[in-house]
Amino acid sequence: MLKFRQAASLVLLVMFTLSMITPPVQAQNFKDSLGAVRVGDVNTSQPIQVPFITWGGDMITFYANGGLKTAKGSIFDQLGLSIELVPRDDLAKQAQEYMEGKSPFLRGTFRMMGQVSELIASDAKTKGVMALQMTWSAGDHCVIRKGVKTIRDLKGKKIVLQSGGPHVGMLDDVLRVGNLTWDDVDIVWASELTASPDSPAEIFRSRDDIAAAFVITPDMIGLTGGLQNTGSGAEGTVAGAHVLVSTANMSYSIADVYVVRSDFYYANKAWVEKFVSGYLQASEKVIELRKAYESRGSQEFMQLLQMTQDIYGRDTIPTLEEDAYGLLIDATLVGYPGNVAFFTDKNNNRGFETFMARSLDLSKRLGFINSSKPIEPNDFNYKSPVFLSGLSTTEVVRSDRFKAEAVQQEIEALTERGGLDEKTIMSFTVDFKANQVDFSADSYSAEFDEVLQSMEQFGNAVLAVRGHADPTLALKNLVQAGMTKGVLKRSGTKGNWVYYYNGRPLNLENTSQAIELIKQGVFDDGQHNTRAIVQQALNLSRKRAEAIRESFINYARGKGQTVDESQVQAFGVGIREPLIPKPRNQFEAQQNMRGEFSIIRTSAETMNPTDFDF
Repeated sequence: MLKFRQAASLVLLVMFTLSMITPPVQAQNFKDSLGAVRVGDVNTSQPIQVPFITWGGDMITFYANGGLKTAKGSIFDQLGLSIELVPRDDLAKQAQEYMEGKSPFLRGTFRMMGQVSELIASDAKTKGVMALQMTWSAGDHCVIRKGVKTIRDLKGKKIVLQSGGPHVGMLDDVLRVGNLTWDDVDIVWASELTASPDSPAEIFRSRDDIAAAFVITPDMIGLTGGLQNTGSGAEGTVAGAHVLVSTANMSYSIADVYVVRSDFYYANKAWVEKFVSGYLQASEKVIELRKAYESRGSQEFMQLLQMTQDIYGRDTIPTLEEDAYGLLIDATLVGYPGNVAFFTDKNNNRGFETFMARSLDLSKRLGFINSSKPIEPNDFNYKSPVFLSGLSTTEVVRSDRFKAEAVQQEIEALTERGGLDEKTIMSFTVDFKANQVDFSADSYSAEFDEVLQSMEQFGNAVLAVRGHADPTLALKNLVQAGMTKGVLKRSGTKGNWVYYYNGRPLNLENTSQAIELIKQGVFDDGQHNTRAIVQQALNLSRKRAEAIRESFINYARGKGQTVDESQVQAFGVGIREPLIPKPRNQFEAQQNMRGEFSIIRTSAETMNPTDFDF
């Protein structure tokens, strides 16, 4: 399998010696480590040098350019551009060439741009302008051992990841979602990303004390057997290992971008606009070719896969239909609507401004920068002919991401067979009173804010709002009806009764067993209808969940935030999952009356297909 981000994540290893550093210990400042760099004017003689890294989003650039040098008839050629693409997985070399003027571009993830932000802001000529968002990652993963169920279970655990790579930002997002800090976890730094004894996957495999590892897709498959699987211990997998968080679900964590020098940008804005427009046009075309390839085959798409292998080499891309194709599908294209939403939508809580603030904050906390020097967003007119004339998708139209009925069926099935925990990324609860069905946003603003923060990253995961009811009344009726009918016997004393159903012990704390007998009508008689009581509890819990969902959505709208309503689904759990199965008093019974917010990984079948993710 492809070493998807191997070279890209080796970026800072040239300049940094982080493998023995654990946050919040000061890391080496990027600007200081690079040393004295001469600032020169941009070389504007044709062709313009543009860097690329090892990532699926760069395959779009290859297609737009027709290869490493602009080919006649290619999209860039038709726009009047002449470009030479150069491999620059080494961010230090990129930065040096950028400062010297050999290239006006920087290419990397948004967090990588944060790490060089202080350096490039040191001169007015080289201040950065972010010109383009290319993709979101869908190919990076947090693999955990058996015993870790949610993000908050990572507290106090050892986590291994590669120093300076793309997963530093992803881990920061994961910790923030779980209300944890870097001080709450014990970081084990790996010097390599993959294919090495000092890579996260191999350290995780060899050390039982490592609870979690941040890895790329091939290593994830090697450890777990697949995104939806759990390792068995066979064929190199780790027994019990499974994915806790993936950018397949945490889809707004790793953004790949282009940054351009401000002197070049303002002197050659029309050129930069054409470059961005060409990339967006190529995005549409490659999606069209990929669909043709998947349905009936496409010679032109195969040529792109072959070009990718030729550029990266067979060591990186051993096969076309597995590795080159896998590289592309792990990069989720954002296209024109994604760029408009990212750079211009002030209500986009995963847009440029949010990412810039968090990127600078992370780089400062980890010591990559000493002071915050923001990169500027572009000021394109996305309604201008340079964009609209070459694109077919020119409107930002949001549609339902999830199929509500499919989500309901899948989560209900997972609940019935006890598999929901394995799909739950994180979960927390809100309490309510007996018979409460109204949920004022004023009363739950703190909880709703926590949910909104968690949802910012998880575009491809469902927020399940699950209502729970207390089983006390159902258990009381079960006992009364059972004793009246004579199918239930007991021994012992009050408060310590032992119950027997048909001569066998019946543990009332075994909620699943009790519910199954109730469903069969065993404990119904002329005076007691325990099935009806269980159904009423289920209906009430569903009503509560729907009320919480509606209140939450209205709260988000009131704060000017965009929420995909299809992503927020309400479920009634009834008495199936009590925190205290057999309450002894009203206080314990009250703890069972709760709403639960859970971020849950669902299958691809629950999602509506979309070309661009924004």
